[in-house]
Amino acid sequence: MAFALSARERRSLAWFVVAVVAVRVATLGAYPLMDTTEARYAEIARMMLETGDWLMPQFDYGLPFWGKPPLSTWLAALSMAAFGENEFAARLPSAAMLGGCGALVYALGNSRGGRDQALWTLALFSSTAMAFVAAGAVMTDSALMLGTTLSMAGFWIAVEGPEARRRVAGYAFFAGLAVGLLAKGPIAVVLVLVPVGAWALWTRALARAWRRLPWLSGSLASIAIAGAWYWAAERATPGFLEYFLVGEHWKRFVEPGWAGDRYGRAHIYPRGTIWPLWLVAALPWSVVALGHLARSAQARSGWRRFAADPWRVYMALWTLAPMAFFTPAGNILITYVLPGLPAFVLLLGESWRPDCGGDARPPEPTAIRPEVTRTVAAGALLPIVFAIGVVPLHARLEAERSQKALVTAYVTLRPAVDSRLVYFLERPDSAQFYTQGRSLKVLDWPAFHARLDQAPNDLFAIREREFASMPPGDRARLEVIGTYGEHLLLRTNRR
Repeated sequence: MAFALSARERRSLAWFVVAVVAVRVATLGAYPLMDTTEARYAEIARMMLETGDWLMPQFDYGLPFWGKPPLSTWLAALSMAAFGENEFAARLPSAAMLGGCGALVYALGNSRGGRDQALWTLALFSSTAMAFVAAGAVMTDSALMLGTTLSMAGFWIAVEGPEARRRVAGYAFFAGLAVGLLAKGPIAVVLVLVPVGAWALWTRALARAWRRLPWLSGSLASIAIAGAWYWAAERATPGFLEYFLVGEHWKRFVEPGWAGDRYGRAHIYPRGTIWPLWLVAALPWSVVALGHLARSAQARSGWRRFAADPWRVYMALWTLAPMAFFTPAGNILITYVLPGLPAFVLLLGESWRPDCGGDARPPEPTAIRPEVTRTVAAGALLPIVFAIGVVPLHARLEAERSQKALVTAYVTLRPAVDSRLVYFLERPDSAQFYTQGRSLKVLDWPAFHARLDQAPNDLFAIREREFASMPPGDRARLEVIGTYGEHLLLRTNRR
């Protein structure tokens, strides 16, 4: 018997999903762009829109950004063109791409167990911690997640789905690869081909997979779509392919503290850290999954049934692929687990649900089982905390995690329209975004002194520790307007 929700449970879960999505969309513009990653990608998109150079993203004016392909930048720039250069527009594409992943999760859940199964799984997905966070952050991982989810869903339907959908699903598989290649690069191909290849070998479905997907025409289409940009990018900025393919896709992961990163700092963690990061990213459902796994470990017959079910094996391999790939890596981020989350909720949603206690009878229309109540309560915790906390924390975030408050003060206090905001040594990306590219950076005290002499209408942003080491003569010429996190905002002394 197919899984069935009562009418009351169905309404509760549907409204729960609507509420989570509403909170996510309503808060997209409610907090500042965070340094460093989020503000960096938003500024790259803003610069693309300003300069009209849609081929190669720029890290700074005239300096190409070789760190990632441009799909996320294109989408953010188009969003800013439509909605303005603000936080909401910068984050909207991520929300839309997570929404696309949610639609694919629903479609797969429906194909497996009907609409109630799909709704139950979608409720889990919408309230998974990292899915909720990623939907409101400017990053490339959301586009990668959409690409891998489209490919994995397309492969399953093409091989195991109804005949009428196989052709479209087969091309969806290759469309997802093209999206992934334009979102984050060859890692997308690895995260797709490894689990589908392992599944085909496990289930002895290699011949069927070969027959049911358009491998030649689909591969050529993916290469033509993504490869056209890679070719054009290398021609426009020679050296891109070597840095991106060798540096970003090899040295970044095998060399902890890789010194070749041009655009950020290496994230050094002990090897294997990707697994505890997954536990955090998949909250609150990772805790449920571990408890369910512990109980199931004692039942050998359950493991045999699991291994004999192609669907569950497919979802398990899809879930584990990102962690397996990044286990040897020391330079990682929590967002690297995102591509496996859709499969995780599809697997959990079938293994842990209200009828798994042995009662397969359809519930009464007005019944609401404890499992549904607990799911809504646990899943609502993060959106509620986020919605309540973002308002009181707004001012603190603007000052300590972003330059928005400092830039707002600069715009209010600058004595002339040609006044610039000058940073010493390091200029956060959010400063460039909020000044719309009108901030400057000087790298030593002589250059700072020259700026004081040549542009007395400028305002200056300096970290407190660096202000203490400023030459006494220059320090005497400045007055502190305000403190914003680590930075002081200063202007020339008017006395």
